Amino acid sequence: MNSTNIGRRRLLGAGLAMASLPFLGSAPALAQQAGNIRMIWWGGDERARRTNAAIDLFKQANPGVTVESEFMGWDDYWARLATQVAGGNAPDFIQMDYRYMFEYARRGAIRPLDEFLGKELAIADFGQVNLDSCSVDGKLYGGNVGVNAFSVVFDGKAWDEAGVNAPTLGLSWDGFAEQCAAFTSANKRSRVYATADGSCQEGLFEVWLRTQGKALYNPDGTLGYDAADAGRWFAYWTEMRKAKSCVPADTQALYKNSPETSPIVTGSAVTDFAHSNQFESFQKLVQAELSVVGAPVQEGGKPGQYLKPSQMFSVSSTSKDPALAARMINFLVRAPEGARLLGLDRGVPASPEIREAIMPDLSETSRKVVELISSLTPHIGALPPSPPKGAGEINAVQIRISQEVGFEAVSPEQGGASLVDEAAAILKRA
Repeated sequence: MNSTNIGRRRLLGAGLAMASLPFLGSAPALAQQAGNIRMIWWGGDERARRTNAAIDLFKQANPGVTVESEFMGWDDYWARLATQVAGGNAPDFIQMDYRYMFEYARRGAIRPLDEFLGKELAIADFGQVNLDSCSVDGKLYGGNVGVNAFSVVFDGKAWDEAGVNAPTLGLSWDGFAEQCAAFTSANKRSRVYATADGSCQEGLFEVWLRTQGKALYNPDGTLGYDAADAGRWFAYWTEMRKAKSCVPADTQALYKNSPETSPIVTGSAVTDFAHSNQFESFQKLVQAELSVVGAPVQEGGKPGQYLKPSQMFSVSSTSKDPALAARMINFLVRAPEGARLLGLDRGVPASPEIREAIMPDLSETSRKVVELISSLTPHIGALPPSPPKGAGEINAVQIRISQEVGFEAVSPEQGGASLVDEAAAILKRA
């Protein structure tokens, strides 16, 4: 991803401007401008409640401004937005997803926001990584609404009962296997294992690959790993199963890519894997108090984790008042009063200052997610390229082959070769 236009000079300029720019909720000079914003987003009723409350506060701070908004579910959203864009009736303010950003930006459907940096958009403290995550070909196309990361979720009390250290930030893959084996030796809970089988988890596989300088996908949409890499991944988890450190294959096969069916929720494991925005869902489903840390690392390796924008706010290229739309983006993602109302529904705020501002209003579970993102931020790597067409199908293939290896229908090496062969065929026809 080219980020040459979002460099040190630009961040410095934005930062200087931000230092003297009041937040919109307390900016009388900015609140005099009238205008109209049409807004569209996807989500459920809780997101609607939060978003509408934040919109109302923005309008109170900006007398004369009207906001017309609509929302719908994910499946209907993109068809609706595509129809509006094609008909020349695009909303001013668009909730955008990372995988669609490139298409909409390169078609000219959303506009670059660089001209508003340090003025309407005071987001310099989001940091280079979070600016790049909302950029295409070096131009900024959205305000990062929230970030998430892949994580390890665990029951700390269960690890304490076994007298074994629970997973921590910076634990190596070898160290994780050793600690899981130690848990197995000391554990007194019947039919409970140290960890879920992570071989089916695409996000965990990606982190593991990145620590070794590899990737799920290259920028040109080809696979970023080979059969030997995939074989070693399956072999790691085969050894975990042999040591009884992770759940057996028949237990892991019950997992249907949802918190409700995960081994830690069903009571089969005391450690599992999830994206950070899923942590609250996991906690609601179990009585034990859960904790969350980053995924294992490779000693002497590269950063495996990255912060992904859960979504972003963009401005239509046809908006008649893009500066006003940019001001509203800033209010929702960078003004404390707006960000408090949105909460963590769209992810953890990219701004460290905003994270600190909303912490008193968060539950203990939500605070853990914010603390996770803050602790990971110094150790992250660059955002990977957007997944190519067919990536979802390849994810399903990985799950199937991980089960074949788990049930010993094929060897780890055969599983690795099959994954690469099938993935390459899918990408070729996609």
